[in-house]
Amino acid sequence: MRIFLVSTISALVLWSPLCAAPADQPSDTIRASRFQSKQLILPAALVAWGAFGINNGWWHRINDDTRKWMADLRGNHPCRADDYLRFVPSAVHLGLGILNAKAKHNLKERLLISATAHAAMAAVTQGLKLIIDERRPDGSADDSFPSGHTALAFTGAELTRAEYGTGYGVAAYAVACGVAFLRLYNDDHWLNDVIAGAGIGILSTRIGYWLLPAYQKAFRRMREKRFAAISACPYYNPSDRNIGFSVSMTF
Repeated sequence: MRIFLVSTISALVLWSPLCAAPADQPSDTIRASRFQSKQLILPAALVAWGAFGINNGWWHRINDDTRKWMADLRGNHPCRADDYLRFVPSAVHLGLGILNAKAKHNLKERLLISATAHAAMAAVTQGLKLIIDERRPDGSADDSFPSGHTALAFTGAELTRAEYGTGYGVAAYAVACGVAFLRLYNDDHWLNDVIAGAGIGILSTRIGYWLLPAYQKAFRRMREKRFAAISACPYYNPSDRNIGFSVSMTF
């Protein structure tokens, strides 16, 4: 069982940055934003693999064994760093641009991609939590599937990898995998929850890139028609510890 868990986490660290999207090509922003079916393989496999664990007897045994192992590791020393580390990959994605790291898109495009990715991640994660009543390992709530912390961390990690290259991406993915590990360590989620959360995070980022050409086309039309204003504002709900973005247009 320990071999299974270690191999799963190792696969996320090593293969996610390499397989989630086409190879890094800083000069080819068009290709990076174009939908390609092969980009769905990794995130779809992770989400399906995690969803397969809901009310599945074989997965139930894996989840129970993983929980027991984590309990042995944790003892009386929980670590709540995951509540903060989940924001690090997204912060790195934005911060690298401020530090003049070479990016594939300009600031406005990066903000649009990031806003769309995080909005998609929040919508999918919260929607599934409402639809699927999976009990958390500690019995605190019925919103265990999928892991929102993991989804947020992997969204930021994939944004970093896709925008700044594999070198930065591996570091961001290491942090994201650390968040996934701590969700298990702190008895907040089952193993299948964090696997699905990782897939949702990667997929949400791809959605952000796929929609970029549509945004660019809309902005061109807005300039031509001289719309008065457009604004985007991030928000954070401290009670549910959720983040998102709101967009408004004045015609």
